[in-house]
Amino acid sequence: MKDYELDKRKYIIGGVAIVIVVIYIVRLFTLQILSDDYKQNADSNAFLKKVEFPSRGVIYDRNEDLLVFNQPSYDIMVIVNEMKQVDTLELCKALNITQEYFLKRMREIQDPGKNRGYSKYTQQVFISQLSDREFSVFQEKAYKFPGFYIQRRSIRQYQYPNAALLLGDVAEVSPDDISEDKYYQPGDYIGKIGVERSYEKQLRGKKGIQILLRDAYGRIQGNYQDGKFNTQPTPGKDLVLGIDIKLQQLGERLMEGKLGAIVAIEPATGEVLCMVSSPTFDPRLMIGRQRGKNQRELSKDPMKPLLNRAIMGLYPPGSTFKPSQGLTFLSEGIIDSTTRYPCHRGFVTRGMKVGCHGHPSPLDLIPAIGTSCNGFFCWGLYYMLTNKNKYGTIHTAMDKWRDYMKSMGFGYPLGVDLPGEKRGMIPNASYYDKVFKNNWNALGVISISIGQGEVTLTPLQIANLGATIANRGWFITPHVVKSIQGEPLDSLYTTRKYTMAYTEHNTPQYYELVARGMRRAVTSGTCRSANRRDYEVCGKTGTAQNRGRDHSVFMGFAPMKEPKIAICVYVENGGFGATMGVPIGSLMMEQYIKGELSEGSKRQAARIQSQHLKYGTKDR
Repeated sequence: MKDYELDKRKYIIGGVAIVIVVIYIVRLFTLQILSDDYKQNADSNAFLKKVEFPSRGVIYDRNEDLLVFNQPSYDIMVIVNEMKQVDTLELCKALNITQEYFLKRMREIQDPGKNRGYSKYTQQVFISQLSDREFSVFQEKAYKFPGFYIQRRSIRQYQYPNAALLLGDVAEVSPDDISEDKYYQPGDYIGKIGVERSYEKQLRGKKGIQILLRDAYGRIQGNYQDGKFNTQPTPGKDLVLGIDIKLQQLGERLMEGKLGAIVAIEPATGEVLCMVSSPTFDPRLMIGRQRGKNQRELSKDPMKPLLNRAIMGLYPPGSTFKPSQGLTFLSEGIIDSTTRYPCHRGFVTRGMKVGCHGHPSPLDLIPAIGTSCNGFFCWGLYYMLTNKNKYGTIHTAMDKWRDYMKSMGFGYPLGVDLPGEKRGMIPNASYYDKVFKNNWNALGVISISIGQGEVTLTPLQIANLGATIANRGWFITPHVVKSIQGEPLDSLYTTRKYTMAYTEHNTPQYYELVARGMRRAVTSGTCRSANRRDYEVCGKTGTAQNRGRDHSVFMGFAPMKEPKIAICVYVENGGFGATMGVPIGSLMMEQYIKGELSEGSKRQAARIQSQHLKYGTKDR
């Protein structure tokens, strides 16, 4: 009789054996094909893949004065799998660290949450940026610490204590940086802010790999196959900036003890000649092992030295905005060169008044710019917004006005080659519909015509307005980098952008009128202290209302006929535009055009430098 129980047991045993074989096959396939752990373990026994870091591109100013360069630095790397019988006490002594720090650092390295992509078979950064002295102490005893290696690399060094926010800094990559770009590994460096961030891919170069052969005891025997599979690092590309470092230094001195910004642009090219944000700091604070501590202290400073006010500060432009209004009214046919408006100590109508200082009345455009007449520009916007024959509704007129402002570079980021640029605020009809619940009129928004109300701009945008008027109707997107070694600039930084005030009639005649008005402001108006005998300065002051003391603003360019520099000076709570903005702007233009300051100007610069303004919480 057949034993069915025996047959069943035979099949079960056979099935179990097959399952065990399949599990082994799957596991071997996973280890050897799908997972790189086995391969890494095998490779690590025979090879050491040593990354060779490229030298980062250096940075020069427009006169090829060296600004940022590299200096040697050393990292201590560890391969956790090779840490065998390490005398941690002696290791800590050699590195001048505590036992507690050693244990804490090893936990961080082996924590996948803090160290993404961790593998015990590959090199991990244990300590970075050792000095030459620290390196030499450790090197003498390195043979005693299996699994620990020295990796030579370079760190940034700065020639001058200036332009910190513009140049930027380099620091260790974050987990997000590694996730976004496979080029980076834990312990690599990356540009964090400024030019270092914007041009990271050009500056960083390309890594090389050196494959070293080990013997059975893990000792390095030399290059594998005489270096046949090694790759050499490719150095990063050098940058030449449009910055004039002497102009930058003067600007930072003049802004000592003040909050605000200075931006200067070469009108013909859009190159940024200087970009001062005050207060500032020495960029050398952001190198070495004290970087984190210094950055924390700077971030806690109530004066916000880490804020680049030149591109992030949103300010009312005040009367520096008036030239843009004159251009719009001319182009739209609201006024012509002979149109005159009254100013009875300001704009007065229907029980409403926008004040103004004393000057002759009525005025046409050129003296209105020269004297900074509020009444003239308020009347211009009033007649534009209430012109039903031309626009039909106030909404159409308001949006047309907004389009002119947008074409001049307001209300949106200009696109400067630095991270973090703000857009500012230019209102349109839908904005006012929302704010006033569809119940608004020209009188309710009239203050935008004089750069107050809802209008805010960055100092960069105000300087760019000066460059546009200097060019009589066009600008090139402002940019900090002048040239990249072996690479052309992005077309954004080489293409002219024409404003609506130019293209609507294809003529620069309206810009010429406005330039004459700005020249009048210097010869006999609000900018008289900027007047020069040896070149013609065009300027416009601004006194921007504020909760505390008014902001002092100056926008101008020089020379009038063949402009070399356009500038914006913005001093928070500096008072009238002529008090701080004009003298600072005049000195900056003299420095750039003449190459140096006269003895009298040097004395004036020293007086301005010594004037430290007092700021309270509300002013910041």
